[in-house]
Amino acid sequence: MVYNTKMKLHVFFIVMCYGTLSGIKAYVILDDRQMHPPPPKRIKYRMTDVESTGSYWHEKAQAVLKQKLKIRHNENIAKNVIMFIGDGMSIPTLTATRMYMGAEEDELIFERFHHTALSKTYCVDAQTADSACSATAYLGGVKANIATIGVTAAVELNDCDEMVKEENHVHSIASWSQAVGKRTGIVTTSTVTDASPSGTYAHIANRLWQNDTAVTEAGWNATKCRDIAYQLIKGKTGSKFNFILGGGSQMFLPIGHENEAGSRGTRSDGRNLIEEWLKDKKNQKARYVWNRDQLLDVPEDAEYVLGLFSEGYMPYNLDRNTSSTPSLAEMTEAAIKVVSRGNGAEKGFFLFIEGGRIDHGHHAALAHKALDETVELSKAIEKALEMTNEDDTLIVVTADHAHTLSMSGYPERNNEIFEIAGKDTNGYGYLTLNYANGPGYKPKGHRVDSDDTNDKDYQFPGIYNLTSETHGADDVGIFANGPWAHLYSGVIEENTIPHIMAYASCVGPGLTACSKGNNVKSNEI
Repeated sequence: MVYNTKMKLHVFFIVMCYGTLSGIKAYVILDDRQMHPPPPKRIKYRMTDVESTGSYWHEKAQAVLKQKLKIRHNENIAKNVIMFIGDGMSIPTLTATRMYMGAEEDELIFERFHHTALSKTYCVDAQTADSACSATAYLGGVKANIATIGVTAAVELNDCDEMVKEENHVHSIASWSQAVGKRTGIVTTSTVTDASPSGTYAHIANRLWQNDTAVTEAGWNATKCRDIAYQLIKGKTGSKFNFILGGGSQMFLPIGHENEAGSRGTRSDGRNLIEEWLKDKKNQKARYVWNRDQLLDVPEDAEYVLGLFSEGYMPYNLDRNTSSTPSLAEMTEAAIKVVSRGNGAEKGFFLFIEGGRIDHGHHAALAHKALDETVELSKAIEKALEMTNEDDTLIVVTADHAHTLSMSGYPERNNEIFEIAGKDTNGYGYLTLNYANGPGYKPKGHRVDSDDTNDKDYQFPGIYNLTSETHGADDVGIFANGPWAHLYSGVIEENTIPHIMAYASCVGPGLTACSKGNNVKSNEI
């Protein structure tokens, strides 16, 4: 190739391998300005003139510095632990959500926590985690194989024989908490048998084995390889939960059965696990609920609550019937009320609370819904902060894995997050939010600047055409508040997360803040 001598010698060769022996393309970029174009001319930002002064930014930074200098490590025992999971809540998701809320300088409630870290989310056999192996890590402290839950990496996908061996089981911090008499519960906007909440109680070789029908269809004996719903109702850990809230009633009902809410069952064994749960708790103060009014009417002396508000996933908040379906914040409030009282309440509690539909929004390239679900998670965390005391309650907020959402271009300050960021070389508009892949793929020549990108069901562009957008392998954030929250710092392996919670709350088989002779003070860590 001969270059014009007047051409700048900023030549870049980008070689992209497409995973096939012959699939190599070379792209030649002749000028580094093509790779790093200057930001477009912006409309003058019209918020406040004071931002144009250096003193404004100095004073603002100094105020933050003074606040941080006042922070002292909390080395109390964590009587209570609440773990919040934003399923698929990547770092770009957080940034975009702030702008969805109103402005670049806005904050999600948990971004105000004093202590943060990054979590490495890979699994034993996969660079990019799913919600199953990651749940085993951040709840059980052990990394595992993709799509398996609550078992070590000795169990490969679909291996029932290894799954049933007790030595391969990974027990969660929920189980550790129950062992010392703490009250426990799970809350999710997904199904209560989905991968993330299942990490608290299940031991399964395939995350899809949520009912016995799925196990049988996989070629295994369902009475040997117990499904996830069965383990929740009958298992050692699941059966002891004081609080279970979410979707997925179909996994608990037999085929041909329709419950009060019109949900149909998918079980082949003829068992109604909801009725069995009530029967098992007949001499205790137990309540089954399936709508918002019933949840809000749970008596103050309830010891056990099972709430299933949908046949499958709970609806996105933007689609939710607010009169019949509770919000994540309302479920969080109800859960804390129940686990904070009754027999054993003086010993404290462990709660797992998941904003599960952030992930589903991303998979469908529905950025509106993914960001709105992140706001809903923040509201639930705010409710938990109102109802607890940071002196004795450790709250940990993190994600199980990332997604491929990106923010790019040079939009002006306060540009609407769902709208055009700038124009490409053809003069066509491009968006701030895009995915690396997924169902939002736009064919060549499609003009996104002609789309209604403010429609809550708009699918944002993906580079590669897939029926479902994939997870991302990047690190995710950890935000902590309360006793021993300062241990969440730096870049840590995801499986370290529950070990720190266990240390703070004096549960589990490892080192704890209560271990006589083993207590490690902060100046020794």
